[in-house]
Amino acid sequence: MAISDAGVDETLAKAAFPGGAVDLALAYHQAGDAQMVERLAAADLSEMRFRDRIAFAIRTRLELVEDKELVRRGTTLFSLPQNAGKGAGAIWGTCDKIWTTLGDTSDDANWYSKRATLSAVYSAVVLYWLGDDSQDNAASWEFLDRRIDNVMQFEKLKASTAFKPVKALTGRLFAGVKAPDQCRRTDLPGQITTE
Repeated sequence: MAISDAGVDETLAKAAFPGGAVDLALAYHQAGDAQMVERLAAADLSEMRFRDRIAFAIRTRLELVEDKELVRRGTTLFSLPQNAGKGAGAIWGTCDKIWTTLGDTSDDANWYSKRATLSAVYSAVVLYWLGDDSQDNAASWEFLDRRIDNVMQFEKLKASTAFKPVKALTGRLFAGVKAPDQCRRTDLPGQITTE
């Protein structure tokens, strides 16, 4: 139906998106990620605390969406069992782009934990945002701030002396974990330093 509605040659459409709707949804998502990276690279974030940079990145990513219904339908598509892995990969990719663009240079287990934590925050915010009918999505941005506050509370707990035995154990468990080689680059275009 999409091929017919767009008036595109069927052979060309199937060559561009052999996986059909899933590939088309992924391409749309990746195009939004690319726009987000461009906007983040052009923005002056030097005066922002790091938590505010993360919030700004998520908000920027969602504000690029012209029609929430596209995201709603994509979310429905990726919630199907056969597409869940690709949907999770798309979210992970967005969060990796946020961290990389903001200057993350971790190359150990932190590389994974940062992206996993941000994936959970990002997913929750997207679901909240899809149902938000407040003016200018104000309720979504408040929800985003609360989720980041929750993460920061956990980080404070991790830094406390009560958490030291757990930190020592996890340090031993993940001692040999390294970030993927392709992610250790620090010369990515548009990368923002964390200093």
